[in-house]
Amino acid sequence: MEGEIKNLIMVWASALLLLWYCHVVGKIISKGVIRFFAILPVILFLFYLPLNLFTIWLGGPTSFFLAWLANFKLLLFAFGQGPLSTSPVPLSLPYFISLACLPIKFQQVPQKSVDKAVSNGSGHKSPLHHGLKIVVLAITAPIYLQKDHIHPKMVLLLYCVYLYIGLELVLAVVAAFARVYLRLELEPQFHEPYLATSLQDFWGRRWNLMVTSVLHPTVYNPVMSISSRLIGRKWAALPGVLASFLISGIMHEIIFYYIGRKKPTWELTCFFFLHGISLAIEIVIKKAFNGKWQLATVVSRLLTLAFVVVTAMWLFMPQVLYAEFDVKARRECIALINFVKDIITIDSRFKSFITVTEG
Repeated sequence: MEGEIKNLIMVWASALLLLWYCHVVGKIISKGVIRFFAILPVILFLFYLPLNLFTIWLGGPTSFFLAWLANFKLLLFAFGQGPLSTSPVPLSLPYFISLACLPIKFQQVPQKSVDKAVSNGSGHKSPLHHGLKIVVLAITAPIYLQKDHIHPKMVLLLYCVYLYIGLELVLAVVAAFARVYLRLELEPQFHEPYLATSLQDFWGRRWNLMVTSVLHPTVYNPVMSISSRLIGRKWAALPGVLASFLISGIMHEIIFYYIGRKKPTWELTCFFFLHGISLAIEIVIKKAFNGKWQLATVVSRLLTLAFVVVTAMWLFMPQVLYAEFDVKARRECIALINFVKDIITIDSRFKSFITVTEG
C-alpha cells in the first residue's frame, strides 16, 4: 500500500505538470492542428501514467480521470472546443486542471446561488439521498459474503447494484470536494437512471452524464456531420450513436485493462455496441411513429431497466468478475486497514518514546 501511494503521488504530480504545460500551450498557440500536435505527447503520456498503479481504489479512478476524461477534453481543447476553451478570457490554471481531469461540469447559475449552495454544503442531491444509497449498500453487502451459496445470476445482479451505487458515491465525493475548492455549483453525474423510460433517456440524460458530455462533441458531432453529407440529416444521428457507443466500449476495455491487467475479451465493447444498435433502432421507431404512440411510463421504465440489467449481467458484469474486481477490492480494503493500523502503532510508539525521553 505504501508503494502504491508513492506511485499515486508520482502519477498525479506528473499529470499536473502536463496539464500546466497544456494551459501554457493554450495561451501561446492558436487552436488548430499545431496546438493538437503540441498537446499530442501529453495525451499519449496520460494513457501511460495509469499503468504505474495497480489497485482498484486508486488506479481505477485515476485511469478514468486521466486516460479518458482528460484526454478527450484535451482533444477538444486542441481545436478550441469543450469546457477547457473559454473566450476571450482563458480559464485560470486551477480551474483548467480541475475541469480537465475531474468528472465535473460547471453549471451556469448566479453567484449568490453558488455561495448559498456552497455555504450549505448542498448540491442537486441532499445528503439524505446519498445516505439512502449507503444504507442499501450496508444491507446488501452481507449477502456478498455468502456468494458461494447464492445463484451466480443473483451475484451478478448484486454487482450491478454495487457498481451503480459505488460509482455515484465516488463521483459525488469528487464533485463535493471540487465544489468546496472551486466555489462553484456542479452538475450531478447521475440522474436516477433506474427511472429511465427509454435507452435514449438512460444514456443521454441519466447515466454518467460526464462521459456523455465528452463523447458528444468528440465523437457524435463529427460523425454526424460527416454522415449528414453522405446519407442526409434525417438519419445522420444513427452512425453518430453507433460510433459513440463503440468508442465508449473501447475506452471501457482500456480502463478495465488498467485495473485488471488481463487481456481484453471485447465483451465490454459488444455490450456498448449492442446498446448503440438498440438505441439506433429506438430512434428509428420514434421517428416512424413521430410521437403519436408510446408505452405507458411504468411499462417503458420496466422494459428499459430490464434490458439494461439483463444485458449488463450477460456481457458487462462477467468482465468485472474476470478482472477480479471483487477479490482485489476486498484485498485492498484489508491492506488499507492494516496500513492505517501500522501508522497508528508507529505514532503511539513515537509518542511513548518522546514521553520517556522527556522524562
